[in-house]
Amino acid sequence: MQRGDLVRLRSPAEILATLDRDGCTDGLPFMPEMLTFFGRPMRVEARTERVCDTLTWSGVRRLENTVVLDDLRCSGSAHDGCRAACRLFWREDWLAPTDDELAGPDDLRSDPAFLRLEELTHQATTRRDDGPERVFRCQATELLRASTPIRWWSPASLLREVSCGNVGLRRFVRVMAGAVTDQLRKRVLRRSDVSDEPSAGEQPPAGARGLRIGDRVRVRSRAEIASTLDARSKLRGMRFDFPEMAPYCGKEASVLARVDRFIDENSGRMVELRSDAYVLGGCTCSGHHAPKRWFCPRAIYPWWREAWLEQITTDQPDRRDAGADRVGHA
Repeated sequence: MQRGDLVRLRSPAEILATLDRDGCTDGLPFMPEMLTFFGRPMRVEARTERVCDTLTWSGVRRLENTVVLDDLRCSGSAHDGCRAACRLFWREDWLAPTDDELAGPDDLRSDPAFLRLEELTHQATTRRDDGPERVFRCQATELLRASTPIRWWSPASLLREVSCGNVGLRRFVRVMAGAVTDQLRKRVLRRSDVSDEPSAGEQPPAGARGLRIGDRVRVRSRAEIASTLDARSKLRGMRFDFPEMAPYCGKEASVLARVDRFIDENSGRMVELRSDAYVLGGCTCSGHHAPKRWFCPRAIYPWWREAWLEQITTDQPDRRDAGADRVGHA
């Protein structure tokens, strides 16, 4: 399958035939959150040739015969309300080509195969024999089992991004040129942006969690954000990912969600986040800047501390003329 192909889910019986007792195809779970997409036409956004490893941070993984569709994300509805909003992976075995762009959702409530698929996928959301504490399984926790490692600098892997249609030549050249420039600045000229230097001063206290979904905010400048960080570029344990988050500095966005719980990918346990953390609409990891994330299609939402954001109120002056562009795991 290639970028732009129109596809639909195969029948529940066909998908069941691909799954093992843990609801997986080659290690990748078909999750309950995916059941709502039966009957819907979906477009292939990318093949998963280069996926960043967020469990061990070892580099790049490849999920063979797998794609991402549109911007379809896990709602967390079957995983106790996890707010990570991870992009869903789809094995090609689960998909079939279609030319019907207007099809609507299928009503499969009386289909025995659908009911069995629903039961299996819900059972597979937790691990077996892990004691009294609930330990979750999802595509993020099973990423290493469902993929194979590749070298982040592998020429074959990088060229495959172009040959399979994931990336146009213009974007490929832009990202590679940016990588060369960045390495020249750091290693040859031995220059660094002073605004990336963390502050040695006292960190600001936790935000009041006063932002609401839909509020407009402006991301503060690199210097302002750097002044809030410790020596590890963290504010109260949350890292500011300069390569992928700094490009949003000075830009405006809407608060998409407040993060209060998420599944820890390594342990599978639910983490209750009691401090301020927000997701901003249109602000995702681009895969353009960090070498081990070049061309990754996961488009992960970074999390933002309230101290890194400035709420835009109706009585504030409009700064668009000053160059503030609009846009849409730390």
